Amino acid sequence: MQQFQFEKGELIYHNPLGSAADLTDFKMEGSVKTSFESGQLVLENGMDPEEHGDYAHWVLWCKHHFPDQIMIEWKFKPIKEPGLCMLFFAATGKDGADIFAPELPERYGHYPQYHSGSINTFHLSYFRRKWEDERAFCTCNLRKSAGFHLVAQGADPIPTVADVKSAFQLRLIKYGPIIQFSINDLVVLEWEDDGQSYGPLYSDGKIGFRQMAPMKASYRQLNVFKAIKVNEQKME
Repeated sequence: MQQFQFEKGELIYHNPLGSAADLTDFKMEGSVKTSFESGQLVLENGMDPEEHGDYAHWVLWCKHHFPDQIMIEWKFKPIKEPGLCMLFFAATGKDGADIFAPELPERYGHYPQYHSGSINTFHLSYFRRKWEDERAFCTCNLRKSAGFHLVAQGADPIPTVADVKSAFQLRLIKYGPIIQFSINDLVVLEWEDDGQSYGPLYSDGKIGFRQMAPMKASYRQLNVFKAIKVNEQKME
């Protein structure tokens, strides 16, 4: 049940994701095929998963470093499945270094490099249609890494591609120990980190989009606001 409520504060980053020029703010890891349709960024794998397996997946990082207490919003529309879509956030090196620091090992989209490698990050998988069991019972999963800890789950209201009519408004709030995720203003996942069970609290860091091949999806209107917590309702 929703416990916290937030309002939008100052806009600290805006990217329409509407043209190739908008991708100058991003760094690709792995083979990513990009295109633009009706003013929105379309992303899919550049390598054949039948040939390259798990190495066909990829990550697209925003180069900007974001503070804590933020509200991340973007428009998302799944176009082709199976596959999986994820957002990394609060990503830093394990020692607090920038994830692009030259001393860190090279990453190229292979998942263990992100959940059990040289970086700390949260990863929210919000469209999970890669395997048959995921498609039979759809959830949004929140993990904390390094360590690949599954810390929270919520029901996924996004339908299969065949029934998708328009893009969905996604919102992720990272506010100190609190993480809240909503789809079309419906809160589907909320978790408060105690800073002990799965390691110390994370604060600032990078954000990045990830897809598992052969997923194809569109993205537009990426906005990051300062988050303002307006209440706290303790539930019995």
